Amino acid sequence: MTETFLEGRVKARQPESGFRSGTDAVLLAAAVPAKAGETVLELGAGAGTASLCLAVRVPGLAVTGVEIDPALAALAQQNAASSALEASFAAADIFALPPALKRDFDQVLANPPFHGEGAAPPDPARARALMDEGSLPQWLSIGLQRTVSGGFFTVILRADRLAEALASLPVRGVNIMPLWPRAGMAAKRVILQARKGSRAPVGLLSGLALHDTEGRYTPEADAILRDGASLAMDSGRL
Repeated sequence: MTETFLEGRVKARQPESGFRSGTDAVLLAAAVPAKAGETVLELGAGAGTASLCLAVRVPGLAVTGVEIDPALAALAQQNAASSALEASFAAADIFALPPALKRDFDQVLANPPFHGEGAAPPDPARARALMDEGSLPQWLSIGLQRTVSGGFFTVILRADRLAEALASLPVRGVNIMPLWPRAGMAAKRVILQARKGSRAPVGLLSGLALHDTEGRYTPEADAILRDGASLAMDSGRL
């Protein structure tokens, strides 16, 4: 199944079964404060959607994605080629990165498995993508380890796991952005962004409402999801 993102600028073939990237990947990519010439690492890249959306928004990046499933890593590489974008995807376990990837990157991003407990989906690939089996702290630790001093680590999570995530991150240098399904509703997702080595206090940002009262994307969300606009995380304060 081939899906398009950013008005067709990213063409991503995804598995018929198992986990498929969607809105979360686009929002994550939009929040990364990358600049041309920087190095980028995505942990758990799947079919490459987030990395490729970032490459569209910020040309001139050196993007590397890591995905444990070799078939998905190969698919991500094919998606980069079909989208005419420069990115490299490696089949590897983020908890056992190859020596070439045990280095610092200017930007690190991740959309880790969301569910810590509960019944796992019957599809093994989907279960691996969704169930973290208590590994969320390790995902966050590795993301920070691979981030250069002064660089940014950006992650999207379920909102009800915010406290758990903050307990695994530094007590300073973190911004929190809630993502509301619509104004007045509780956030279902949050984006966390940590600047390595920053001494700035934790910041709770104004957030983004994705839909209006009619169920349509808000103008702000539409600009991100269709036009490739950035999701400003106020990185300048970190």
